[in-house]
Amino acid sequence: MSIESITHDFSICKVENITEIDLEDEFCFLSKTDEEISLVCLTEHVPNHILERDDGWKAFRIHGVLDFSLVGVLAKLSALLADNSIGIFAISTYNTDYILTKSDNYEKALDVLKKAGYQINERSK
Repeated sequence: MSIESITHDFSICKVENITEIDLEDEFCFLSKTDEEISLVCLTEHVPNHILERDDGWKAFRIHGVLDFSLVGVLAKLSALLADNSIGIFAISTYNTDYILTKSDNYEKALDVLKKAGYQINERSK
């Protein structure tokens, strides 16, 4: 299985509403519950009116489309990183899983995964 590193800087935000969110942006992860609206986006595209934000995140994704019948893919990755004291913020989409780590742990995370047998590729633009 290969991992695709994404070189952008990301921010995780709590937003009041979605009016300023650019859903056409290259990366925009939006979720809503009865308690909050959360946004993960490129740091350079954080909307002006946010309630809270946490900057300094980097991301990678599992390369390719994952079948829904696959079990434990995210659990294995998160366990490897947890065993190396690397915290994550995970996002799942219809096609695949994305894992964000704080920037200061990003290279360490990729190294841990590489040593565990994952192929690491840089995302082509």
